[in-house]
Amino acid sequence: MADHLNNNMSSSGPEFGLAAMYRVMKKSGAERVSDDAADELRKVLEEVAERIAKQAVDLSVHAGRKTIKAEDVRFAAKNVIRL
Repeated sequence: MADHLNNNMSSSGPEFGLAAMYRVMKKSGAERVSDDAADELRKVLEEVAERIAKQAVDLSVHAGRKTIKAEDVRFAAKNVIRL
């Protein structure tokens, strides 16, 4: 399964769907959302997600694990976005 996931990670396209960005903005109260705004939100979220993922990987490696756990992601997210 890990090989399957690694193959998907090498794709050059966006990881998050554009429709999801429209839904998030609409749920947040937006009446209308421009295509540029939805695309920019996607870019920002992908950048943040990549930073969190990299830190989560580092945490699991530091702990001597190959598996990233939920707490690795939670801790990395708090560090990256200062929740």
